Amino acid sequence: MDRRVFGVETEFAALHRPASGRGLPPDELARYLFRPVVDFGRSSNIFIPNGARLYLDVGSHPEYATSECADLMDLIAADRAGEVIMHDLAVWTEKRIAEDGFDGQVYLLKNNVDSAGNSYGSHENYLIPRTTHFRRLSGILLPFLITRQIIAGAGRVVPADEKQPAHFAFSQRADHMWEGISSATTRSRPIINTRDEPHADAASHRRLHVIVGDSNMSSTTSLLRYGSTDLVLRMIEAGVPIGDFELENPIGAIRHISHDLTGTAAVRIRGGEESTAVEIQQGLLDRAKRFVAEHGAHHEHVERILQLWERTLEAVRTGDHSLIDTEIDWAIKKRLIEEIADQRGIGLDHPRMEQIDMAYHDVHPERGLFYLLRRRGRAQEILTEDQVTEAMITPPQTRAAIRGEFLSTARAFGAEYTVDWVHHKLTDRPLEALMLKDPFATTDERVESLLEKLGDRNQLRERSLQQRQADSVSLALTDRFEADESTQDLVQFP
Repeated sequence: MDRRVFGVETEFAALHRPASGRGLPPDELARYLFRPVVDFGRSSNIFIPNGARLYLDVGSHPEYATSECADLMDLIAADRAGEVIMHDLAVWTEKRIAEDGFDGQVYLLKNNVDSAGNSYGSHENYLIPRTTHFRRLSGILLPFLITRQIIAGAGRVVPADEKQPAHFAFSQRADHMWEGISSATTRSRPIINTRDEPHADAASHRRLHVIVGDSNMSSTTSLLRYGSTDLVLRMIEAGVPIGDFELENPIGAIRHISHDLTGTAAVRIRGGEESTAVEIQQGLLDRAKRFVAEHGAHHEHVERILQLWERTLEAVRTGDHSLIDTEIDWAIKKRLIEEIADQRGIGLDHPRMEQIDMAYHDVHPERGLFYLLRRRGRAQEILTEDQVTEAMITPPQTRAAIRGEFLSTARAFGAEYTVDWVHHKLTDRPLEALMLKDPFATTDERVESLLEKLGDRNQLRERSLQQRQADSVSLALTDRFEADESTQDLVQFP
């Protein structure tokens, strides 16, 4: 497959922290958060002008699903746009609850586990050919995903328990996976979910739904996470020999690997041999490099992905994490945690460590520790602010462009409509509902003809653009709170 569309669904943790006493319960806080969403679309489950979906998921978790993207940088920008939109909903909520007599702050965290041990997801979606043999796919992809945490994990301070002291681990999600492959998502949490909803022509495509990944704050980590996975999928689809890394006990392996920062924890391959996470990843990387050398790079970021992949494995292998501690989330966070522990003479079991771990994922651009590190040159960035702003307004050049144009035009003319990943309908014309199965299409004459019933084509485009810009302002809620000094003093840099 020369072309692929990607998407990522991110669940956010929402928390109200008052000056004293208990905060608002999650369901009540969620109702506040989504008032602007309901005002916009008369539902808590809507599509917005950039083609993305915004909704409340199980457990009152706000969730943002990017539109389908055909370019990795578009995907990363779309994901970051979701952070900004969610942050601004939190800012709006904080003001509204203050008006209603509730003091304190509202936090939205882009992470995967809370202090009570609950886990929530970051789900990747890859469009793959229907002809891909699923047994071969799972046999190669599972060991890759199980070991991928050493190159793309978010990192986590693991509290002490009766079995082990407090320590740092590669992944937030690893301890919460229960099956290798399953059709469930919440009950058993498999690494690969087999629910086959391609939102495309099912005769040609299927949807690969990966739910094992950690949410990333770092754009460079995101590039490696999605880019390395895409390369492995391309090798599988091309039928090239990759090697046998299939694991005997996938769930035991994913947890064992997460808690060993040396990358040398041995896991058993089917057939009795043992291997390590670094060895499995290195084998896949070597094959990917040969594949690119033989077939050519399919996009401009391939060389950077391969170089970062190689350097990350070297950092794990040698223990020299300075090789990647401005680019890979777990290493960026680990450096911060260790510096604060040294400065204050505290261990990982100190309650402050968990607070810092959580604050790293705060999406408030002035308060979140990741953003503070980025401002101080401690975290690299591959996106510009203009790219993120554009991703909040403009859909990528996929079917999302049609979706965004359709809903913005309908709103501009006050027409009732329904839209989802595939369907487009003006409510007063139910017999003219359209289904768009091609995720790569950027225009569709049928949709344009339907919209022309609202006005002429030039008028439609002008008013649609005006509506999209107006909607982006109303959803992004342009006012900002100042940084919270009590949170900023968590960090003192040497």
